[in-house]
Amino acid sequence: MTISAADRTALAELDFRLRTVLPEEYQDSYETVQPVSMGSAGLKYGDDGNVAWDEIWDTFCDLAMAGGPPHKGRLLEPGTRAEVAARPEHHQHVVDEICRGITMVTDLPADISPMPGWVRVRCYSDVMAGWLLRAIVMENVAVHAEGKALELPAAPHFRLEKEIKNVITVVAKTCHYYMGHMPRAQQRAIAALFTALAAESPLAQPALSDDRLETADDAQLHESMATRILGLTGLHALPRQYAGWLGVECPDVRAAVWMMRAMVVSNVLARREGTVLFVPVNPSTDPDGERVSQRLARVRHLAAVRDVL
Repeated sequence: MTISAADRTALAELDFRLRTVLPEEYQDSYETVQPVSMGSAGLKYGDDGNVAWDEIWDTFCDLAMAGGPPHKGRLLEPGTRAEVAARPEHHQHVVDEICRGITMVTDLPADISPMPGWVRVRCYSDVMAGWLLRAIVMENVAVHAEGKALELPAAPHFRLEKEIKNVITVVAKTCHYYMGHMPRAQQRAIAALFTALAAESPLAQPALSDDRLETADDAQLHESMATRILGLTGLHALPRQYAGWLGVECPDVRAAVWMMRAMVVSNVLARREGTVLFVPVNPSTDPDGERVSQRLARVRHLAAVRDVL
């Protein structure tokens, strides 16, 4: 295939953006990183009988942003308002342990969120919160950001060795890379990139839902986006699996990883489960799904030019 000058420029811009947001050790190797897990670290307990979260990890798997395995195979979602109201004591216990663990491993303050089903973590800057938002989404853990605040999932059914550990681990992992592997100059470059992206188009995020129930409007938007994406890209959408997300089937894992990263540096949150690429559905900020669909069509075109699919 002959590559046009416009496509060559667009691919170079995508590469520049990826190099900007990735830690230094990935900037020249992200095309070769494999989604292979290192395995899960076991819990360690202190003399007080509580989990010693700050003693569990010596290292972490590669970032999903860099092509490593997502921390979760399926999206870890927050509890619904009804679930939280039905078991408030259990929920408070989960929140307390998640907040304790996050503060132990990152020194960031964490507390229960005003939104049921979430905990709130205060980052050092809007840029840090924005980078963590993108990185955590790609690890398949639900997250929302507003200013310096990150919202992370909690629910009364979360178990210590499973979901509670999942949330704490993904925050520890992403903070480790952001604070320990990115010099101040790179963080300033990320800030400049985020400003430039926002000037082009607001960040596309999935709609927040208290109950995750599908309404008629949600179903209609999902269906219309699926039809539009099929026409624009030839990619088939899956039936609705999550509130706020639409999954499209990619030919293989390599294509899903490449397109996920390209979407995120095009200011559209994205994640993957195996070969399925998930993009946001938000009737408030993208009421007809046109913006996300058009970005996906552009990324799919560039993936074909790059011989990814």
